[in-house]
Amino acid sequence: MAAANVICKHIKNNRRGAKVFGKSEFKDIIGVSRVHECVDVRCTGAERTLAECLLYKPRSISEDTSVATVTCYTNEPAVGKDECDGFHCVNEKCVSWEHICDGVDDCGDNSDEMCCTGCQNGAFYCKSGVCLPPYAVQDKIRDCLGGEDEIDHSHKEHSGLEASVSVGKSEKEVWSDPKEDILKMRNYTETLECGIPNMDYVYKTEKETGFGPKFESDAWGEETLPTQIQWHVAVQEDSKISCSGAYLGGCWVLTAAHCVRQKPQSYRTKLSLWKKFSFLSTTDSIPVKNIIIHQDYNPRTNENDIALIQLEELAYEKECLHPNPAVRPVCVPWSPLQFPPNYTCTVSGWGHDKQGSKVNILRWANVSLIPNCESYYKERYHKGMMCAGDLEGNVYSCPGESGSPLVCKDASGVSYVWGIVSGKDKCGEPGFPRVYTQVAHYFEWIRQHTGWSAVTKYNQ
Repeated sequence: MAAANVICKHIKNNRRGAKVFGKSEFKDIIGVSRVHECVDVRCTGAERTLAECLLYKPRSISEDTSVATVTCYTNEPAVGKDECDGFHCVNEKCVSWEHICDGVDDCGDNSDEMCCTGCQNGAFYCKSGVCLPPYAVQDKIRDCLGGEDEIDHSHKEHSGLEASVSVGKSEKEVWSDPKEDILKMRNYTETLECGIPNMDYVYKTEKETGFGPKFESDAWGEETLPTQIQWHVAVQEDSKISCSGAYLGGCWVLTAAHCVRQKPQSYRTKLSLWKKFSFLSTTDSIPVKNIIIHQDYNPRTNENDIALIQLEELAYEKECLHPNPAVRPVCVPWSPLQFPPNYTCTVSGWGHDKQGSKVNILRWANVSLIPNCESYYKERYHKGMMCAGDLEGNVYSCPGESGSPLVCKDASGVSYVWGIVSGKDKCGEPGFPRVYTQVAHYFEWIRQHTGWSAVTKYNQ
């Protein structure tokens, strides 16, 4: 069906694709008597032409050879929701319920393989709710948003499916495989420059510290090691550090709108800062060139509580800091589906202890993404907000201070700034988890101001 949809969308230019496919003996096909060869084809359904599908070497056919037949949709009216006994696709095609979430693009727009809570018939389940065909697993092409389809899975159902696919391919000689072109294109255009810490420098003990990490039970979270969180930024106004941010690369830092004012000369940013009041040898203190507060930020409701800090360039250079082994940028997420509810992420910051006093050493804590944030905050909840933490109302549900980054790591080991600690909320009270600004909601806004190279791991 996936290949049939590609044929119909290409030849007939019909977005609903194939109505039905089947097979017939070649002698019964009218008007193709001069054809002596045919090819086997395998498509995902997302291709625009058959040339983008996997094609096997042409083989000779006779009058009795079985060949595939396809009937495409014409311009007849689409089936309405009330008339569809099965799943009503986004493109208004109607498919049987038995074909939903099975890894096969029956709809032609893949809508039957999205918003799934599980997969059937051995399809691979992405955490974003998408089902993939088994041959897409470990093919060196990242199909799931989190890249979990390229992680080594030892589950029986996947190993068995992969073996059967391998046997099938060995029986036929591949004639044209787009995978090689896709890999070459991605290797050329997708340069990973964010979300991966410098592991050669992580956890290095500085002479300035004099001691290693330890856990204090009277404060939230756990102390970081000196250079552990390499994208955390301290935002200093005049002589006071009261907010944090996330380094996005280049000359850009992401923080909360309520942390800053349109007065860049009053601010400095400190990268690779561990103790709040003393520098490491890797600490960079950089003045601020510009502050961009979201144009629709509302300080009364905390709507659009997000801002960008543009750092000052070095003298006679386009860069804003010299190469630093303890500073790495974090990636900006482009889809709100990248990390599902209940996913465990990490927030870092200096924050406060149980007595309300600020702590001196940078800390981190694991928190869970909480679904249905609007049900806790009612009319106080607005688009672009999200919740993380717990509902018990203890101090551990409210780590960090304003602007602190909430960072989620996907299955391939790439870290994204998923949220930033927003303005004052009822965090710490039972039933009120901490509110964050959902960064993915503002991807286009961030991209507009910073450019592609600073907002995506696929640096152009």
